[in-house]
Amino acid sequence: MASLGIPEISPEFEAQLSDGLSQVEDRLREQIVGKYPLVIETSRHLVDAGGKRLRPLLTLIASHYGDPSRSQVIDAAVVCELTHLGTLYHDDVMDEAPLRRGVMSANTRWTNSVAILTGDYLFAKVSDLLADMGPEAVRLQARTFERLVIGQIMETQGPSAGVDALEHYLNVVADKTGSLIATSARFGALLSGAPRDIMETLTTFGEKMGVAFQLADDVIDISSESFESGKTPGTDLREGIPTLVTLNVMKSHDSADAELRHLLSGPIEDETTVAQVLRELRQHKALDESRSQLVSIAKEARAALGPLPVGAPTGALLSLCDAVIDRTA
Repeated sequence: MASLGIPEISPEFEAQLSDGLSQVEDRLREQIVGKYPLVIETSRHLVDAGGKRLRPLLTLIASHYGDPSRSQVIDAAVVCELTHLGTLYHDDVMDEAPLRRGVMSANTRWTNSVAILTGDYLFAKVSDLLADMGPEAVRLQARTFERLVIGQIMETQGPSAGVDALEHYLNVVADKTGSLIATSARFGALLSGAPRDIMETLTTFGEKMGVAFQLADDVIDISSESFESGKTPGTDLREGIPTLVTLNVMKSHDSADAELRHLLSGPIEDETTVAQVLRELRQHKALDESRSQLVSIAKEARAALGPLPVGAPTGALLSLCDAVIDRTA
């Protein structure tokens, strides 16, 4: 697999994308400057922690369906990553997460208030960048942010009476994760001047890809004993947050799962119990069922690329779908 995490990508195209990501990294740090050292320190906390940079990568790939040299392409990639980072600061407060991307979360290192305000600061930086991109870009960001917020509210509220819990969860994932990944691809097409039909195709692909990416993290959170998903394994169990794997267990009518379903019905505070539940889930058929659901959605994302022209960008997007599946193997 290439260093960008895209298998079978051509060296020439990889070099172009790597150069673009290097510019994104520089621009990210340029945005976090000022006369307040604490603000700079807290804002750069997650920037410096790294991450997959999937969203800016998609923006850069999508820009190759138009003119990738347009100056606003890099700024659009930065907008997507800063938006994502801002939501992570807020998520960690809501989840009381101790770790993020393998480092101490901002709310743990400082306070919840500082973490929330840091997220708000990053959103302000996003607005500043968007001001020069035109009304369509501003409107796209506003509608994406609306979906991010609605997704978080829906997750907090839980499914309404009579609504299937798994269906509700997939809608939450589409809003909380799929929307911004779809927007990342759409920004790349929009600001590079790609044809409108290609932009719509990339948006459809991005949403499905985003859902698959989150479901892969759900599987990894259970199956991996490392911090591959960017947080402590079993974090969602501790917080009582339903995920694909646990929802598949909860819909089981097998009497042998009664105790496990009881434990999964709320937060698990005891670390010994968390370890026990993780062991049981790793042996449970729900894990394989979840992998199958993930593969199905990744294949839908792949199929959505059908109308795109054959070439390096389309090949890279197809390979990204494969890489998402391979993460959970």
